Amino acid sequence: MYFEIISEIVNIEILAVGGNIRDIMRLRRQYGPGRWRKLKGIADVRLESGRICRAELHWYEAHGIGRRKMKIKRLLD
Repeated sequence: MYFEIISEIVNIEILAVGGNIRDIMRLRRQYGPGRWRKLKGIADVRLESGRICRAELHWYEAHGIGRRKMKIKRLLD
């Protein structure tokens, strides 16, 4: 699903860090070593259809590398 984030991400929580991330080997191989964290937060997004809604987002992030593999986990409205 393609989407665009149109607001600031709020209520950011850390779900896992380093070795507790299932895909840690793939992240390190694809993007490089770093202090990888899996996070979740809530933001307004514009879906491919043009509809705007609030969604729970999950992504991976490492210092110096940035956010990667962002996905919508569920729509909130």
